[in-house]
Amino acid sequence: MQMISWSDFEKVELRVGRVVAAEPFPQARRPAYVLQIDFGEEIGTRKSSAQITALYRPEDLVGRQVVAVINFPSKQIGPLMSECLVTGFHDANGEVVLCVPDRDVPLGTKLL
Repeated sequence: MQMISWSDFEKVELRVGRVVAAEPFPQARRPAYVLQIDFGEEIGTRKSSAQITALYRPEDLVGRQVVAVINFPSKQIGPLMSECLVTGFHDANGEVVLCVPDRDVPLGTKLL
């Protein structure tokens, strides 16, 4: 494991947002959804491609809070320009489980 400094960690903008729309992304190489995530007034809404189709349905994602990195450069994924990276963990079967706060917090809140 590579060690990083505290200042390295402070550069990563891990923020809480709420999924406001989720739809299948058939053009993705691997099964994925296009998520629109509201990070609050200061940051706004951003799009992301998320490979979470094994454990989540689009209708179950809308309204949920998620944690995402918002200060990576945008990345072209097929026809989609992904503007943030939604975080998660692989479970025992290799499926992605979302990283979420266990209680609602204000949109845009930075992970400490």
